[in-house]
Amino acid sequence: MTTTQNDTWLDDISWTEEGLVPAIAQEKDTGTILMMAWMNREALRLTVQEQRAVYWSRSRNKLWFKGEESGHVQKLYDIRLDCDQDVILLTVEQISGIACHTGRHHCFYRQLQDSKWVSVEPVLKDPKTVYKK
Repeated sequence: MTTTQNDTWLDDISWTEEGLVPAIAQEKDTGTILMMAWMNREALRLTVQEQRAVYWSRSRNKLWFKGEESGHVQKLYDIRLDCDQDVILLTVEQISGIACHTGRHHCFYRQLQDSKWVSVEPVLKDPKTVYKK
């Protein structure tokens, strides 16, 4: 992945009114969609600069370096922009194998079965042992 000091590439993105863009994290080796989060310009710039996923936390209103508390870092391998220029796709290595704050491998662990959402993925690590409250 080639990057330059020039940040004009950020101008090509169709940001929301809030200055955000959705970002999908996909696992490099399996193709599994791990999670979706939001990025602002600084988060995306830092993701490229640091070669690890940095998101914008809407609930905390601050930059969120994925894994800063849990150790579940996402190492960046590739970054893509969709045809409408309004969604980012990150190809990452999920360090520790856990991407979801619920302690699962990925965030898409609920499946619609008979009009109900059913958890179909196991908890790999109790989140109470990972995150400080």
